Amino acid sequence: MTDAIKSFLRRPDAGSILSLVGVVLFFVIFGGVDLRTLVGAASWVNFAANLGIVAIPLGLLMISGELDISIGALIPAGSMTTAILTGYYGMPMMVGIVGALAVGVMVGLVNGLLTVRTSVPSLIITLGTLVAMQGVVLSASVLLTGNASVAVTAPSWAKFLFGQLIGGSHQVIIVWWIIVAVIVGFVVHQTRYGNWLFAMGGDRISARNAGIPTGRMTIALFVLSAVSATFVGMCQAIQFNSAQVSGGMSFIFNAIVSVVVGGVLLTGGFGSVIGIFVGTVTFAIVSQGIYFTQIDRNWSNLIIGVMLLVAVLMNQSFRELALSYRPRRGAKPAGGAAKH
Repeated sequence: MTDAIKSFLRRPDAGSILSLVGVVLFFVIFGGVDLRTLVGAASWVNFAANLGIVAIPLGLLMISGELDISIGALIPAGSMTTAILTGYYGMPMMVGIVGALAVGVMVGLVNGLLTVRTSVPSLIITLGTLVAMQGVVLSASVLLTGNASVAVTAPSWAKFLFGQLIGGSHQVIIVWWIIVAVIVGFVVHQTRYGNWLFAMGGDRISARNAGIPTGRMTIALFVLSAVSATFVGMCQAIQFNSAQVSGGMSFIFNAIVSVVVGGVLLTGGFGSVIGIFVGTVTFAIVSQGIYFTQIDRNWSNLIIGVMLLVAVLMNQSFRELALSYRPRRGAKPAGGAAKH
């Protein structure tokens, strides 16, 4: 095995890239899909963009050793907050946008503070806020509007920024997804905050003893995750001119699968933003790309399940390979997981 191949396999995003190549080849060879049609399709790109904005912050939480499943309720919470404030009460759209993001900040703070100040696992805490926010969204909607759905009429500037179709088919949220990926990727892989993140996932106690503000980092990550979910909900309300109290639950499973396929270990301490981005693309192609093939649609879940199992096995193997790497004396170190 050449040094170049070994170097690639040590990257946290190696598994996601190999998964993407494998899925595309499978569709082309066994599904009879036209590669040009698949690449140019808007369905899976739109799906990936909405999912990806949620998956990236969730992936950072998982790298740090935490988990947030309250996103399933925060997406409709963001939609309904925007719709009720602007569509029902007639307030300016900016008020609706700020209101939706504020809901995310508040829930993120609750999740983060409870995780930091109690010994309850974040999975249980966010399960509680998930159920609680589902009740709040439904009750508030019925109490304030008398309906479980509210219409929204967004002004032109809001449509341009958050709800327009580029080329008549691609949602503008794709641009936001790329912006989020670039900014978060730079922060994680080029600043000290990324090193802190990976240190927390590797050994939180040692990271705290080393002077890393693990508490503030954890709270900030939960706020980022919650705000990303309400942002997606707000964009959906503007995009589709309406909001409903249902929906959003599928994002929990889809985002976790995308993150795992993207090379993030459930035990924390290993992963990359590039891997999460590619993992989201891979999951979106499997979920939506199957409609462009000759494969029975009912097989999509089987493909996702097999892909997830393979990804977990590959991620663990690549992590062990990365940890076993010892640079030659005098050679420049390749860098830790946070630099890939």
